[in-house]
Amino acid sequence: MHSIRTLCVCEEIRAKMKSVSLEQIKKPLTEALAAYGRFMRAAVVSDSPYFNEILDYVFDNSGKGIRPTLTLLFAGIESSGRSFDDRNYLAATLVELIHTASLVHDDVVDDATVRHGKPSVNKIWGKRNSIITGDFILAKILETGMQSGQYDILTYVSHGIKSLCEGEVIQDEQSRSLEMTREKYFEIINKKTAVLIAISCGVGAVSSHASAVDADRAYEIGRCLGMAFQIKDDILDYAATDQTGKPQCADLREHKITLPLLTLLEESTDDEKELLKSLVRESDSHENSINVIRSMVARSGGLEKAEAVANDFLDRARTLIAEYPPSPYRTSLEQMCDYLAERTK
Repeated sequence: MHSIRTLCVCEEIRAKMKSVSLEQIKKPLTEALAAYGRFMRAAVVSDSPYFNEILDYVFDNSGKGIRPTLTLLFAGIESSGRSFDDRNYLAATLVELIHTASLVHDDVVDDATVRHGKPSVNKIWGKRNSIITGDFILAKILETGMQSGQYDILTYVSHGIKSLCEGEVIQDEQSRSLEMTREKYFEIINKKTAVLIAISCGVGAVSSHASAVDADRAYEIGRCLGMAFQIKDDILDYAATDQTGKPQCADLREHKITLPLLTLLEESTDDEKELLKSLVRESDSHENSINVIRSMVARSGGLEKAEAVANDFLDRARTLIAEYPPSPYRTSLEQMCDYLAERTK
């Protein structure tokens, strides 16, 4: 539970929040991110020109790069003034490869045709090639990690692959049963999203030879950022497509109960819960069911209540970040909290 002092500090921080961009956050890492990009692309190549065409498409459209940015920020904080090196770039590369492989596979599982506003690998090259591409990237994680000899880093990030698989299976079971609880929701988003962001932060510290205590602190900051990131994603799922670039209520169409709807279910009578669940079951084929759920969630304040939970996680992250001495890297981490709180897509 937050202390009164912590709550006051966090309220003061939120009051001073200014709009921040990822470019601002990445500014202390300009050279390091460029070096990481070269390191990462050199690690993921094929002997086949055709396969390289697919890989180039994947990595040219890989998104915002939040995870490797966090890895390098924590590597910088724990570097004691040393320059970035290949061990840091390896850590950033491995977490980004796990994330990228999971997205390629997700698009097959979800039969998604769009990724980051562009046609998915699944749409252009088909399911078979998409699955093989994801597998190839996972194989490159093992090969790159083993060849580097940095077994502590490889071991650290491998936990993320296991957790992602567990989260997917747990969520699939929930989507069929519709028996969601807050505890199960937090378990799912921790395993599917937060753990990889946590590992990104923790392995950044590990790559700069941080102590176990400092690596654990970095991991916990990342876990809080990851929980907030996913809750924000679940809120934005209710936003219009022209705002986010994603299909509206895609989670509901897959029978996924996320925090905005869960807060409504927690306050509903048994009869109301059964009505809501029946609407969720119909949501993949009845647009009106989607509209009814959206309206009920909005009227109940479900979006605002979910936002408050996300802010609680960000406050926890801010409190831990404040333990580091002032530096450009700490400032960027503070800005990352603001960015995640403000993002609209």
